[in-house]
Amino acid sequence: MDNSIFLAKFWGWYLIIFFLILSFNPKRIKQIFNDLNDEKFLIISSFVAIIIGLLNILFHNIWEPNWKLIITLIGWVSLFIGLSLFIFPKRTIAILKFINIKLVQVIYTLLFLTGLFLLNIVYGIVPM
Repeated sequence: MDNSIFLAKFWGWYLIIFFLILSFNPKRIKQIFNDLNDEKFLIISSFVAIIIGLLNILFHNIWEPNWKLIITLIGWVSLFIGLSLFIFPKRTIAILKFINIKLVQVIYTLLFLTGLFLLNIVYGIVPM
């Protein structure tokens, strides 16, 4: 299977599931931000984000102006957030909290639409 197709399936389903979990249990996101104050959780979260981002970039670093760019950007954003959490934890948590409070509905909607778009590319539900 092509790496782009596999990662489109993975990220598409992940984003849809993430959106549904946060929609049905909005207190979960507040709990995650509270847990970021615990250094052990913060270190594990940053390592996971770095690993996922780095693997995504190593397998799929395609900068073509099409749907494959979305997958590449997800990997780079994950790597950047993981490194930021590890190097500048307090500043990064403050920025993430500010963004989440101000743009929570926009972010969730964009995650959902991105997941739908990626799944549509893979499964061809709505022809383009």
